[in-house]
Amino acid sequence: MTTYRISEAAELLGVSDDTVRRWVDSGALAAADDDAGRSVIAGTDLAALAVERARTPDDPAAGSSSARNRLPGLVTGILSDTVMSQVELQAGPFRLVSLMSTEAVRELGLEVGSRAVAVVKATTVLVETPRAQR
Repeated sequence: MTTYRISEAAELLGVSDDTVRRWVDSGALAAADDDAGRSVIAGTDLAALAVERARTPDDPAAGSSSARNRLPGLVTGILSDTVMSQVELQAGPFRLVSLMSTEAVRELGLEVGSRAVAVVKATTVLVETPRAQR
């Protein structure tokens, strides 16, 4: 079974080590001691907590869509020429880049600092694992 140290769990959840320790102390997250006496968290427990605590901010302007991957964020950069634009969006810890027509940028009223939602509908999603530590 995969286990994670407190600092690794915190990094994966995007919170501080102290937050993970508080969750363990309050019983919101189970931890055990490894052979070296360090607190570790089972990967399955960490995954369940991640799903439980994940929440997509409400988007009252959103209509119905089959896309489930909606990432609200802030426009952080726009690079345009006469035909095409590259739009950067920061959605939490994630940087997303979209290529679209410059006409679409104008019609959407996109500018650096404006709110936007990246909607991802993909037929291919690649999953990688980290290299084994030696």
